[in-house]
Amino acid sequence: MVAVSFRCGHGAAPDDPGVLSLRRACPLCMLIDETHRTRAELLRKVAPGQRSALAAETRIGTSYHWRCSRGHDRYEATVSDVLTGTGCAKCRAGAVAPAALREAGLPFMKPGLRTATSMTEQRLRTLLAERIRLHHRVNAVHIARTFFGRREVWPDVIVPQLRIAVEYDDPGRSRRAHLGLKEASDLEKDEALNEVGWEVIRIRAGGLESLGSNSIVCRSLTPAVVDAVVDRMRVLRGHAAVEAITVAAPAVS
Repeated sequence: MVAVSFRCGHGAAPDDPGVLSLRRACPLCMLIDETHRTRAELLRKVAPGQRSALAAETRIGTSYHWRCSRGHDRYEATVSDVLTGTGCAKCRAGAVAPAALREAGLPFMKPGLRTATSMTEQRLRTLLAERIRLHHRVNAVHIARTFFGRREVWPDVIVPQLRIAVEYDDPGRSRRAHLGLKEASDLEKDEALNEVGWEVIRIRAGGLESLGSNSIVCRSLTPAVVDAVVDRMRVLRGHAAVEAITVAAPAVS
C-alpha cells in the first residue's frame, strides 16, 4: 500500500521516502468541509481514548466509538455516519416515543442557541418583519426524528402562526455551500418539518437550483423576493391566514 500525504497535513509525512503527495485535502477533511463541520467538533464527540487517532484520521469509513450528547451509552459508527447520520440508537428511538411525539411540531425558544447568522439572513428577517408580524420568542421546532442527533431543527426564520419556516441558501464564498451533502441535509430538514405539519420556503440565491415548488430562485435577496415569499405563504396557508398577521401600511399624511 502506498503511503499518501495530503495538503491538509494529514496522512504520511511528505518527506518520507516513497510517499505520494496529493495537492488536495484528505477524504475526511473534504467531507467535514462539505458538511460545514469541523474536526474539533468530531473530537468532542469521540471517546477520549480515540481522540489522537481521529485527529490524524484521513478515511471516512473508519469506525470509532462516540459519546451521546444526551448521556446515552456510547455507540459505534463510522465517521461518515456521524457527519451525515442521525445519532445513537436510543436518540432515534426516543424521537418517536409518545412523549416526544406530543411535542413534535411545536416551536420553542432554545436558550443559548448559537448559530451563525449572515448579514443577508438578518436582512431577510428585517424585510419580512416589514410585511408580517414575526414571533421573536421562538428559534427552534421539535421534530419526530433525530436530525444530526437532535430532536429539533433551527430554521433561519420561523412563522409559528402559519407553521412555516423560511430558509435562505446561497453558495457562499466557497461557491459550494448548500450543494452536495449539504443540499441533501437541507432536503432532510425540510422533510422532518413536513412530517410535523410545517412547510418550508427556501430562497435559493446565487445560482442555486430549485428544490421544489416552495423554492424561490433568485440572483440575490431583494424586496421583490421577500414579496414572493409572502405570496407563497398565501398559497400554502390561505389569504385570510396571512392577512391576519400582515403589518399594516403606515398612513399617508
